[in-house]
Amino acid sequence: MSKIQNLYTVGQLSYYIKNMFVSDPFLQSVMVKGEVSNCKYHSSGHIYFTLKDPRGTLNCVMFAGNRGGLSFRLTDGYQVVVSGNVDVYEKSGSYQLYAKQIQLDGTGALYERYEQLKRELEELGMFDSMYKQPIPVFVKTLGVVTAPTGAAVRDIIQVAKRRNPYVQIVLYPAIVQGEEAPQSIVKGIHALEKRGVDVMIVGRGGGSIEDLWAFNERIVAQAIFDCQIPIISAVGHETDTTIADYVADLRAPTPSAAAELAVMDVREVLGSLGQYRSRLSQAMGAVLERKRQKILLLEKRLELGSPQARIREMRHTSMLLEDKLSEKMKWLIQEKRHSLELLIARMKGLSPLDKLSGGYAYVENNAGRRVTSVTMLQTGEKLSLYFRDGTAKVIVDAVQNRDRSLALEEKGRDHKNE
Repeated sequence: MSKIQNLYTVGQLSYYIKNMFVSDPFLQSVMVKGEVSNCKYHSSGHIYFTLKDPRGTLNCVMFAGNRGGLSFRLTDGYQVVVSGNVDVYEKSGSYQLYAKQIQLDGTGALYERYEQLKRELEELGMFDSMYKQPIPVFVKTLGVVTAPTGAAVRDIIQVAKRRNPYVQIVLYPAIVQGEEAPQSIVKGIHALEKRGVDVMIVGRGGGSIEDLWAFNERIVAQAIFDCQIPIISAVGHETDTTIADYVADLRAPTPSAAAELAVMDVREVLGSLGQYRSRLSQAMGAVLERKRQKILLLEKRLELGSPQARIREMRHTSMLLEDKLSEKMKWLIQEKRHSLELLIARMKGLSPLDKLSGGYAYVENNAGRRVTSVTMLQTGEKLSLYFRDGTAKVIVDAVQNRDRSLALEEKGRDHKNE
């Protein structure tokens, strides 16, 4: 068995290579020209990006402490000159350019094409808000044009089903990267438009400007603009903006956000329906109570104004008047009775019957006339005498005048005095 010579660990070899980079004065201060790609701003403040040209790519990083050497926002497609040093990152065994200063050196070819198409479509009015279609509030069918695998489609399905498990998702498995991607995306838009979905999501996950370039093609922008179904674009991450985003009816920063914008949360709907049901019930209760009170008031008015009520009222009034009349009649009868008693008492003294009871008689001649004076009598005349307890028939034997009798009496008294 031969003896193993020059055996090193991975860490020892990485350290040796790092020392080679550090000891090379050329790599400690270099200026590299290239096109920016895969640019990402980290939450820590560091900027990670790639420089590329037709012959290769170079990973780069600018730490937050060196951000003073950057006077603009670094964006994919920019042609730049980066000054810094090349070193080895031992943990990954990769080398990268540590940027200390970045200067613009014109725009990259892709970015120039992007800006030119953007200006043309904007002049045509394809970005105008007047052509934007509103996104339906409640959708039953959601169309998705994206790759059949990957995080984008998973996120869309997961978020949509979580928000509304009843929504139907129709996926068109499109090619979203490469030369065939633009035609595949256009076919997907036309197919789902013909299918008649309620709203459509067109997009993919993040990537470099080259990865997303299919969504910067004119035919894709035209298909989105011409589509009669509302389209939500969801291309890349929040910082990525494509031509499709400008043309779409609504832009979502991520595929997950697109699903949230397209699908109403059924829990919110049910909660709102519960609130509306409660408010409607309260409102209906209040309306019914007001109507009930109004009906009671009308019933009272109808009862007071009905013929039956008026008859009862008149009957009651008639009874009151009858009672008053009865009292009045009683009072009048008492008054008349009292007056009659007084008259009776007065007439009683003048009554012939009372006089007859005192020993007097009522005299009537043969002709039925009352005899009140002797001058009405003749000798031999028949008279009727009425007493209290019967009558008697008599014949006048002699008639003597009272004045003559008085004279005879006076004459007799004179003779006696002599």
